Amino acid sequence: MHLSFTSPRQVKIGDAAAFAGTTPRAIRHYHQIGLLREPERGGDGRRRYGYDDMIRLLWIRKMAEAGIRLDDMRAAFDETRDIEENLVGLEETLAAQEAEIRRQRVAVQRLRAVGSPLGLLSDLVTDRLGHLPPGALRPSDVDALLVTERIFGPLGAAVQASSFIVLATHPGLRAEEDRLNAAEAALDDSVEPDDPRVEELARQRYAHHKALERVVEATGLDRAEEELFEIHGDLDEEHETQMSAFEAFTKMPYDFSPARMRCIERAGQLLGQDLANS
Repeated sequence: MHLSFTSPRQVKIGDAAAFAGTTPRAIRHYHQIGLLREPERGGDGRRRYGYDDMIRLLWIRKMAEAGIRLDDMRAAFDETRDIEENLVGLEETLAAQEAEIRRQRVAVQRLRAVGSPLGLLSDLVTDRLGHLPPGALRPSDVDALLVTERIFGPLGAAVQASSFIVLATHPGLRAEEDRLNAAEAALDDSVEPDDPRVEELARQRYAHHKALERVVEATGLDRAEEELFEIHGDLDEEHETQMSAFEAFTKMPYDFSPARMRCIERAGQLLGQDLANS
């Protein structure tokens, strides 16, 4: 039996998409961004795609499978540009994508190894806290490290980790931390900033901070901090070029009363005076 067929000179968008391994929606997007010329419509008002259109679609599909961005595809099809320039640009784009994928894989592997949201923080932080037993850190501790990392960078959060190591391993200091947090939370809008309780609580917070510092020094955690600065000091400089600590802090909302803010400010002043006198 003899079989014969006639290949169509033009096809509709659905057939074009099916053959190229894409979707009509994607093809319409290619038209919108100028990656694929929009063909003339037939008598029924529908687009018709010819051989050259299909070749273009197939090349777009191949580039998409290779991970090439649509903007870079447009450059590759631009015959007025030097092909070597296009290839260099495409290679740089793919290299950047490859580096980003490696970074994401490292983050996922760290998250799996740590087994908690802590693994999403920088390796400087997770390395310092990875030896703690499960449950030693509270979710609020990890939240605080997340904010610190955003404001002061990975190095700042890694230094702050010393305090959480002490709190996780010294129940007495953890209990005092909880008491101070509860007392500060009680400084609501009904308390005036010049209330004597504010000054007293600020001094207690200062004393607690000094107690944490003494344990940090006694356990050698301060030496670990110095080593971090020696090895990773450039990370701090890199972070400062992205956003200043002051700018970042002003963008983070804290629903604290004026009295609580005054307590925090006063405790900071006491610590500043202590540093100035040392």
